[in-house]
Amino acid sequence: MIVVKVGGALLRDETLDSIVSDIAEYSKKEKVVFVHGGGADVTETCKKMGIEPRFVVSASGMRSRVTDWETMQVYLMTMGRINKMVVSKFLGKGVNAIGLTGIDGALASATRKEKILVKRDDGRRVLIDGGYTGKIEKINVELLKLLLDNSILPVLAPIAIGKSFEPLNVDSDAFAAKVASALGSKLLYLTNVEGLLVEGKLVESLTMADASVLLPSIGHGMMRKVQSSVEALQEGAVSVRISSGLVNKPVSSALEKGLGTLIVK
Repeated sequence: MIVVKVGGALLRDETLDSIVSDIAEYSKKEKVVFVHGGGADVTETCKKMGIEPRFVVSASGMRSRVTDWETMQVYLMTMGRINKMVVSKFLGKGVNAIGLTGIDGALASATRKEKILVKRDDGRRVLIDGGYTGKIEKINVELLKLLLDNSILPVLAPIAIGKSFEPLNVDSDAFAAKVASALGSKLLYLTNVEGLLVEGKLVESLTMADASVLLPSIGHGMMRKVQSSVEALQEGAVSVRISSGLVNKPVSSALEKGLGTLIVK
């Protein structure tokens, strides 16, 4: 079993078609869960609607979106559109896919972040309202297994349900990590670079300890993936690989040819 997370930069027609075609073939021999991002699309839609996107950097160095209620509405709308677009691609390849958010069937239950400690430009740390962002606490494994056991491929959007039944924005990399650890599966992050690059060179493999040491020197986008990789391995995932989604047969190439960066316990 494998969880494949595809970043928003890869959700363009030609690239997405290539990824979906490869997963359609690969899913004949292994169960697959598909998790998608789409943050850039949310930002673009916000701007079109006259809502200025806001981002902050946490005390730990992670960049995240400030999600007030108005932004949450755009997030729901945009992620829903992306989700159904991906499902339709799978259906076109003969794969019985179903699109879900973490709200559906309480697939992903999260705790709302009341406050977030962030770094200001002057270096000071301040607490801000957490808005509608959350941290996933539980994955409904029974629901996922029910779908997978009936040859249905889940396509998951990174939205969770809070304790007051409110929708919450959750990071898509962290979402994929939680799903993989809950299922005890492999995890593959497909991105628009060949893997984890340090000083311009590909790191072919590293341990959780190595990854933790490297974290402060990694850029914001890859930092979240590496941190989520460590957490996934700590909580039950079998292995994690970060690889390019722009190559031919990106899933098969990563898993069978060993492309990208492998992170192990």
